[in-house]
Amino acid sequence: MNERHVLVLPDRDAAEELAENLAEHFELEEEPRLVRDALAGEDDAEDAQWLVVVEDAAGRLDAGKLHELAEEYEGWLEDHAV
Repeated sequence: MNERHVLVLPDRDAAEELAENLAEHFELEEEPRLVRDALAGEDDAEDAQWLVVVEDAAGRLDAGKLHELAEEYEGWLEDHAV
């Protein structure tokens, strides 16, 4: 089953660092994507969250480990099956 893991981080620096860290912990088929997610009604870049989107076509990634990594950067994991 194809899965898309979305890790939500508080800022761009944390998202970039986590994306690099993911490559050290997992053999990824493709690079994680960074996406800026402005909070509803907020135009200020300071109020944006950053998403690290990881495609997991083979369903091999350990969601528990992804969750732990996200927490290290003051973020969290949201799973999305595709």
